[in-house]
This record gives sequence, C-alpha cells and structure tokens, in this order.
Amino acid sequence: MYIYGFILVKKRTRNAAEKGFKTKQRLIFYLLRLSKFKPKTLISFDPRLTLFIESPSLLPKMEVKLWNDKREREMYENFAELYAIIKATEKLEKAYVRDIISSSEYETECQKLIAHFKTLAFTLKDTVPSIERFADTYKMDCPAAINRLVTSRVPATVEHRAAVAASATTSAAIVAECVQNFITAMDSLKLNMVAVDQVYPLLSDLSASLNKLGILPPDFEGKTKMKEWILRLSKMGAADELTEQQARQLHFDLESSYNSFMAALPNAGT
Repeated sequence: MYIYGFILVKKRTRNAAEKGFKTKQRLIFYLLRLSKFKPKTLISFDPRLTLFIESPSLLPKMEVKLWNDKREREMYENFAELYAIIKATEKLEKAYVRDIISSSEYETECQKLIAHFKTLAFTLKDTVPSIERFADTYKMDCPAAINRLVTSRVPATVEHRAAVAASATTSAAIVAECVQNFITAMDSLKLNMVAVDQVYPLLSDLSASLNKLGILPPDFEGKTKMKEWILRLSKMGAADELTEQQARQLHFDLESSYNSFMAALPNAGT
C-alpha cells in the first residue's frame, strides 16, 4: 500500500480492533480532506483495505502499513470478507425481490452466503460482537442483508415454505376437528341423546370449530344452521328434550351441512 504526499499519524488505543478502526477512520478523514483541496487527486478505497492516493503534483511516495503484525492483518482481511458477504447478500435479496433470479438460484446462493457468514461471525465473535454495529460503523446501509444473515438465518424461500406448511398443518387439524364434531353430533342423535344439556355442547363445539376454519365463507350453510339451532336450544331448559321431529330435522341439517363442508374443502374428491 502506498500513499503519496501523506504521513499517517498513529494514535495509541487499548486493543488491536479499536486501533484498526481508528487508524482507518483517521486515514479516510485526511484523504478526503486532502482531495477537497486538490480536485485532480484520485482517492480509492478497496474492500481489502488498500487505501491510496495518487497525484503527480504531490510529494514522493511513502509506504504506510495498516497493520503491525500477521494477526492484525488477518483481522482486517476477515473484516473485508464480512463486508463483502453483507454487501453480496443485500444485492442478492434485492435481485430476488425484483424477480431477476429464480427462487432455486436465490436459495442456493443465499445458503452459501449464510454458511460463510456463520463461520466468519464465529471467528470474529470477540472482535465484532455486533454485526449491526459493524455495518453502521462502515455506513453499509444493508437492512435486507442484516435481516437475512442475523435475524432470519435462512433464505426467504425456506421461510415461505415453512409458513405455508405451518398454515396447512393448522388447517388440516381444524378440518379433522370439524369432521369429528359433525360425526359426534350425528351419532349422539342416533343414540337418542336429545336432552338440551346433551345436544347444546356438541353443537357449540361444532360451531366453534367451523368458525376457526378460514376457508369457509361467513354464510356457509353449516355455520348458519348451527347458529340457528344453538339460539333455539338456548331458549329451552336444560332438562328439556327435542321432540322426535326436532331430532330428525337436526340430524338432517347436520348431515346436509357435513356434505357441504366436505365439498367445500380444497381438492375434495381427488
């Protein structure tokens, strides 16, 4: 690394990490300041922390080291790798959102970046305890990458599949609950369990399970009929019993609602 016309003044710091940050910040500050007064000066910052300034009008070149030993050099190289991974992840997230790359390509590359990040983050856990602070220190502005690497730690495609699977599992459980409540209510009537305090809890459970299933519309036949029967039973005494005609009508309504329910399920009959 060479700097033309510039002498770096080092400042003592408590540890190598702090020394590295302050040295680089101090160097960038003076380079920018120098370029302000000499518009033709070329300033460049390489991700590998190679800083240089060139101008024929400046003083002869002087070599300036940004590290004192092998360990400090390795630390800076790890910083460069971390910087590159975060930037690459940010670009990848934006490409996926804009549909520039396919889901399969995105997932493959994202998994690689996450794996590299986990390994590097473990290596730098003492030097860089906070990735958010690291990104803020270097003005990276990579919110999507921070979310993917630090918060989520899995590709967006994996997150979406997990959410769909969880939703499908929940829906399947509710469907099974509805079917069980339908069958229980119909079997109870066949066993001549027609007292209000026997029928009311069964219809109440059935109505509650139907309302939990989001795929059913508000005016679904089973919902409206169960609501009507629950309202009718609530006006009767607990010891009252359904007449034979009422019991027969309730069984018919249950069977009809059950058939409509099965027909309303996705992929029914396949």
